[in-house]
Amino acid sequence: MTKAFGGLIAVNDLDLSINKGEIFGLIGPNGAGKTTVFNLVSGMLPCTRGRVYYEREDITRLNMYQIANRGLVRTFQLPTLFNSFTVLKNVLMGLHLQAESGFWKFLFNTPYTKRHESEVLAKANEILQEVGLIDRRDELASNLPHGHRRLLQVAIGLGCEPKLLLLDEPLTGMNMDEVKEMMGLIKKLNENREITFVIVEHNVRALMDLCDRIGVLNFGKKIAEGTPTEISQNEDVIRAYLGESF
Repeated sequence: MTKAFGGLIAVNDLDLSINKGEIFGLIGPNGAGKTTVFNLVSGMLPCTRGRVYYEREDITRLNMYQIANRGLVRTFQLPTLFNSFTVLKNVLMGLHLQAESGFWKFLFNTPYTKRHESEVLAKANEILQEVGLIDRRDELASNLPHGHRRLLQVAIGLGCEPKLLLLDEPLTGMNMDEVKEMMGLIKKLNENREITFVIVEHNVRALMDLCDRIGVLNFGKKIAEGTPTEISQNEDVIRAYLGESF
């Protein structure tokens, strides 16, 4: 697929396949086109050229909620958390993002929500238990420390029942303990829920420990793809991104 913004080609003839059940990392310098790839795959932006296939279905022209309904979810579809809502209510909103109508019915507290309240609450609490935020369910999202805000964003994504979860820089700004916690959660969800992950992240050392395979972008083009060991030894990748001292 290719994406051009006027004369700027952000993604240039990218051919990428993700295997079911794997954790795939996407790395590259700032401006390499990584987030644009997520925007194209999740339906936030249309492709200039090319097609996107998910489970052998052409989803290129579907909108975001239709793609999410099929199980391909981007964690950060909302630009920020709903800071004035509790942790629990943020996850409840994620549970209703599978359909546009469900989201708005939930937001305005219609009879639809009341009929399904106990079932939805149970599922939300289960997700919070899974990500380690059950003890903070009644706190406002605005009061969470940075690492827990990141966990809450993953929890919202889980509310959409993903088969494939796209994480855009989930480790940014985290300390070492928080990074370990997030990596442990991703591995657990991959093993227990069999969720496939694609992760854009600048913490390359963490991705080397986490991912089954890694793809590398530079100026919108894929310059390498392989196992972490293969990527760390690839001369093109070292010159473009990792550096000689990696």
